[in-house]
Order: sequence, then C-alpha cells, then structure tokens
Amino acid sequence: MFPVRLFFLILCVAFGAATASAQTTNVAFGTVKADPTLPVEVTADTLDVNQADGSAEFRGNVKIGQGEMRLSAERVLVIYGAGGKGIQRMEAVGNVVLVNGPDAAQADRADYSIDTGVIVMTGDVLLTQGDNALTSDRMTVNLTTGTAQMAGRVKTILNPDGDN
Repeated sequence: MFPVRLFFLILCVAFGAATASAQTTNVAFGTVKADPTLPVEVTADTLDVNQADGSAEFRGNVKIGQGEMRLSAERVLVIYGAGGKGIQRMEAVGNVVLVNGPDAAQADRADYSIDTGVIVMTGDVLLTQGDNALTSDRMTVNLTTGTAQMAGRVKTILNPDGDN
C-alpha cells in the first residue's frame, strides 16, 4: 500500500516543480494541529528581563513547549504585548529545532507570532518527515492548520520504500 503521507509529499513536490519559477512547496506539518492559545513553558540556562521594552531573553539550552509543539534554540527573545500582557512573539536563533508530532524542522532562525500560530523559519531549513527530507531557504509553518510552505531553492529526497 502506497503511504498517504508520501503520496501527498510527492504531489506537493510535483506541484512545486510545475511552478519552479515561484520556488514554493506546500507540505503537511505535524499530525496534531497545535493550539497557540495554550500556555508556553520555557526553560533555559539564563534569563534577562528588560522592563523598558517588554522583552525577556532566554539563553543557553532553551527549550519551549506549547501543547504538542516543541522548540529548542541557543537563544530566544520573548516580546510581550502592550502593558506586558501576553506573549506577542518569540524570536529564536542558533540551532533552532521545531518538533510537532513525528515531523521535525531545523533552521538558523525562527520567528513565532503567537496570535496567528505562524512560525517562519529561515537559514538552511531542513524538514524531516520519517525517511523523507526537504530543504529550503525559508519555511512558514501554520500550527493551527498543520501546514507549511517551503520557499527558496526547495530540494527533496523521496524514499518510496519508507513507512510514511
């Protein structure tokens, strides 16, 4: 039986090849849709809080969890909303890894807009889904829909005998 996920991935790559001038590819990301309204748990080696601009910088072995979504990086800047209420966005840099269900993505940087549930990953992006892998310059992940769009020199390796 031809795995459904692999079939979807092949269709996405074929569509991406047909529109090579745009150099974008749409893919599924994660088996569980994330909920950006859930609390965000952050652990790190150090924390610096800046009351003046409403930000907090976590450094060293930063691990972030929100529901099923996991993100790790060397440094994460958290920017709070007006009046210091709620997280507006997070900027992660240095060996960024994003995991949602069985899917994982790596990049140099990730910008997470909490209110929209969108994460934009840039710099040597690598998406792995089981035995399959895609690389690009940029990947935009919508956690609420469980989809991602890869853009900029998209390349894939398909394993037709994989379990996905």
